[in-house]
Amino acid sequence: MAKEKVIISAALTGAITPKELNPNIPLTPEEIANDAYECWKAGAAVVHLHMRDEEGLGTMNKELFKKTVELIKSKCDVVINCTTSGDHRASDDDRMAHLPYVKPEMASFDVGTFNWLPQVVFMNTPEFLHKLGKTMIENDVKPEIEIFDLGQMNAAEFFIKKGALNAPAHFQFVLGVPGAAQATVENLVYLVNQLPEGSTWSALGVGRGHLPILFAAIALGGNVRVGLEDNVYFSKGRLASNVELIARAADAIRLADKEVATPDEARQILGLKRV
Repeated sequence: MAKEKVIISAALTGAITPKELNPNIPLTPEEIANDAYECWKAGAAVVHLHMRDEEGLGTMNKELFKKTVELIKSKCDVVINCTTSGDHRASDDDRMAHLPYVKPEMASFDVGTFNWLPQVVFMNTPEFLHKLGKTMIENDVKPEIEIFDLGQMNAAEFFIKKGALNAPAHFQFVLGVPGAAQATVENLVYLVNQLPEGSTWSALGVGRGHLPILFAAIALGGNVRVGLEDNVYFSKGRLASNVELIARAADAIRLADKEVATPDEARQILGLKRV
């Protein structure tokens, strides 16, 4: 019997964490592309991309997305997943302008608004989400439905019923963000039990929740996301690199008697249209 395949997503950069906190965080298109390539070699089937401007702040500049994506594609066949929430200053149109321009295979769909403590309102209005979903459908971009809190599964079901999202859907459980659901195994189990039939899913734990959610997701039959966007430490007091976090996730998958999915296997599992 073939072993179960597990997709590793590498969240390389994020929109906020400064290089001063961990010098391994890639910021430029060249740095991000090089990290993506190294993570692909270590077992990542998907890379989740944010862009940074010259000051190191998150930006939705579509030219930076295009340059970075082209650099990555010149190096490897990893699945590319672009953020749609990389800059709190961006307008709704700015947040999705790169999708028809770059046409990534996947992009994030942050399904609800909440207070990202201590002081940021993470704004995702129903109007924006309907428009975002339509843009993704028109451009054959697979939404990765980002779930930060327990009740957001109801919102995802709403947008599926309204046709803004197609089924079967893919979910990313983002646990441990201040102001949203804590990174506990109990919360992960609850969310998995709410999944619509036929869905695929992945999970991550922010910061100290990284390892418990990594191991629980593998045990529960899900996929995993790791990377410096979510956690800058490999262990207490020791800074990580993206490649180290990918390699550890790959080792954990193999120790669970499962196999690390290749990019093309991930495409098949996720039902992506461009292979």
